[in-house]
Amino acid sequence: REKNEKYKTWMPRFLMAKEEKDQRKSSDDVERNFFKVKKSSSEKNKKMEEEEKFFRETFMYDKEINVISTATAECSVPSKRRVDLPVTAGEQLDVIDVVEGSAVICRNSEGRYGYVLVEHLNFR
Repeated sequence: REKNEKYKTWMPRFLMAKEEKDQRKSSDDVERNFFKVKKSSSEKNKKMEEEEKFFRETFMYDKEINVISTATAECSVPSKRRVDLPVTAGEQLDVIDVVEGSAVICRNSEGRYGYVLVEHLNFR
C-alpha cells in the first residue's frame, strides 16, 4: 500500500463527493443497469399483449380498446370465474366498456381484463 492509502480516513458512501462515486462505477455497470430496465419493460409489454389477445378471444371483443373512465375499487373481490377480474380495495381500474346488467369491463394496472360489478367501483 501507498502511504496515502494507509492513512486515508474511512467515510461512508453517502458522505463522499459525487465525483468520487462516479469514478468507482465502471461503464459496464451502467450498461448492465440500462439493459435490465429495457428487458423488464419489454417483458411487461409482451405480457400485456398476451392479456389483450386472451381478452379479445374470450370476450369476442373486436372493437378498439378505449378507456371510458377510471374507477377505484371500494372493496376486495376475488374472481369466481376467469372472465371476472379480481380487485383489491383502492386499486385503480380503467373502464373499457359497459355491458348489459350491472357489470363493466375493466383493465387493471397489470393489463388483465375482466368483468367487475358497478357496485364495487367508485367513480370520481
